[in-house]
Amino acid sequence: MNKKAIVTGILAGIAFVAVNGAYAQSPPPTQGLSDEEINLLRKDIRSMKKQIIAANLNLTDTEAQKFWPIYDQYMGEMAKIVDKKLDLLKEYAANYDSITDDQADAYIKGRAAVEEAVLQLRLKYIPVFRKLLTGKTAARFAQIEWRLGLALDVQLNAEIPIIEP
Repeated sequence: MNKKAIVTGILAGIAFVAVNGAYAQSPPPTQGLSDEEINLLRKDIRSMKKQIIAANLNLTDTEAQKFWPIYDQYMGEMAKIVDKKLDLLKEYAANYDSITDDQADAYIKGRAAVEEAVLQLRLKYIPVFRKLLTGKTAARFAQIEWRLGLALDVQLNAEIPIIEP
């Protein structure tokens, strides 16, 4: 089985598992992950993403020497945005049982702002990666990175209950 099929299967599996629980209405767990556990999980996810990207870009040594430092810079900026998302989710979980209309509005606006920030960061880096890579390779990277981000978002959102009326 080739790498493309493996990655596709992994992503399909994540999406399938996540979608099957996407509308669960149970409240968030009262004993969530500690900050240390979240940081370890994030480190593991970043490592897996990097491995998947490396396996699917087929960079030359010269391209890799230029690409990976910029990728690390990009992911450092992305981590700050993800921190905001995690803060919103922690606040949402803390208020889930008694969330007010104003808190619900703030949560939705905050999530929208995070999604906008992710999009703006991606748009900022597309020309940067394009200077380092061919057009097709830069586009391939963007596609892989976006798909991985979507798969992670689907899985994360499967764990977040929808606000009760």
